[in-house]
Amino acid sequence: MTEESIHDRIARRVRDLRAARGMSLDALATQCGVSRSMLSLIERGESSPTAVVLEKLAGGLGVALASLFDPPEPAAGPVSRLASQVAWRDPHSGYVRRNVSPAIAASPAQIVDVSFPPHARVAYESGPRPSLVHQFVWMLEGVMEITHGDQLYTLQAGDCLAMRLDRPSSFHNPADTPARYAVVLTTDHP
Repeated sequence: MTEESIHDRIARRVRDLRAARGMSLDALATQCGVSRSMLSLIERGESSPTAVVLEKLAGGLGVALASLFDPPEPAAGPVSRLASQVAWRDPHSGYVRRNVSPAIAASPAQIVDVSFPPHARVAYESGPRPSLVHQFVWMLEGVMEITHGDQLYTLQAGDCLAMRLDRPSSFHNPADTPARYAVVLTTDHP
């Protein structure tokens, strides 16, 4: 999938989720702390938003970040082929995320594969959401330092961290080599 088409997919998802919630651009801007002009650029596919901005949008829309990469229609079947999995690169840190799980309607779980460059860092300002989102980070290769609230966790290959997306968190690869991990997200809807 090309960079242009990933921005188009994000644009459509943000527009669709905002419309489904009956929110104006101004209301979403207020809810998530992203300017109305930036939201407009994102919804037109004219911006390369960072992971931090997308996380703010996801929080304002009450969904997990991975949901912003879902296709417009649910998956036709239970298999997600590698060729159809969306890959996206954060323009700030360079980390690459790819939704692995099929986008099945009403599924409470999502799986994301992440490749994190050496010495890169991303900090999210997550706060409480309408739905409770649990995140499991399973290290496949390398090392990551993950801060969740006031706690710092250093994960190495094989380690798995469980956390709720209800407070600020940061991801940092302190090594000279890339890190790779799987993220499993589950959502409890109210």
